[in-house]
Amino acid sequence: MQHTFNPLTIRSKELTPIVQGGMGVGISASSLSSAVARENGIGTIASVDLRHLHEDLLAESKINPTEEKYCQLNHIALDREIQSAKAQSNGKGLIAVNVMKAVKDHAALVRQACESGADAIVMGAGLPLDLPELVGGYKKDVALLPILSESRGIGIVLKRWMKKGVLPDAIVIEHPAHAAGHLGAMTVDGVNDEKFEFKRVITETMEIFKTLGLESEKIPLILAGGMANFDKISTALKEWGASAVQIGTAFAVTQEGDAHINFKNTLAGAEREQIVEFMSVAGLPARGVNTRFLSSYTKRLDKLQANAKADPRRCTQGINCLTTCGLRDGLEKIGQFCIDIKLAEAFRGEVDKGLFFRGKDPLPFGSAIKSVRETMEYLLTGVMPNQTAR
Repeated sequence: MQHTFNPLTIRSKELTPIVQGGMGVGISASSLSSAVARENGIGTIASVDLRHLHEDLLAESKINPTEEKYCQLNHIALDREIQSAKAQSNGKGLIAVNVMKAVKDHAALVRQACESGADAIVMGAGLPLDLPELVGGYKKDVALLPILSESRGIGIVLKRWMKKGVLPDAIVIEHPAHAAGHLGAMTVDGVNDEKFEFKRVITETMEIFKTLGLESEKIPLILAGGMANFDKISTALKEWGASAVQIGTAFAVTQEGDAHINFKNTLAGAEREQIVEFMSVAGLPARGVNTRFLSSYTKRLDKLQANAKADPRRCTQGINCLTTCGLRDGLEKIGQFCIDIKLAEAFRGEVDKGLFFRGKDPLPFGSAIKSVRETMEYLLTGVMPNQTAR
């Protein structure tokens, strides 16, 4: 695919400067990630609870519903998805795995991803200070991409990693005022803080590189959040000094996206006023579509928080997927619902029940569902499907 942007270089491999963001539960798995990789981009599998793509694993987990069994089956599912994505990508692009630091099993998921042949690990939802140790002996084979939202966090991660003799292969800078899902701010009101503005973060990060003697390393900066627009991409890559962009929602709604068509239509058809921010059970702000569930939940939130209490039985599935869970741990200032159940319902297309994470900004094709190739072509050239290039 012809375009005028410089390639994104990761481990000496030249790639299309488009990264598909990881989206769980089951939204970005082997189908979507491999389709992006076939266009020489970075396709990302979200590691959280991939059992939902495998009926046999779901059935087995119901027979023995324990935390240990849940983790074991999810590792099997992750291995299957990585193997499938690698096979379908035909050696093009990279297959990355996104692991949330907030997930209790994050260390084992990183190890499984490495063992299964992932090309890169992307980690956010918390400072990934220990990621170099988690990949262990796979450091030479697996690229490491931390997700951060402001320069202070970038500086902390760089200094910690440098003590271990490791540098990021790229840094994803995610803007919490635009991105979908869990956001890199402390509170809902904090997502619009000026410290997250892309130009500011890039400038401050370049100063950190200079201070730490890393200018010659040329660590790529990848901008995430509200970037599914050709003009924005052109500005970021040609004027601001970014090396690539990461895009989630616009890929989630493609034909190759792993979720149910109802999921895609819910995201693609959402109007701006339907997209809202709230506190997740993981203790982070989040953004999604104000569906029947989310609307009802927010109306009852004060009562739910008033009745919060620490009780392991509130994890009705017994899987304890999060290190911190507002529902299980009785943390009244954050979310009070089972996020695994609600995200799985969204994946299955249960519109009234599920939690549908979505970015804030308009999608390239409105409510239309297009292919990954058509989406990539627009992002890289500005040419819409069926439009003749000038």
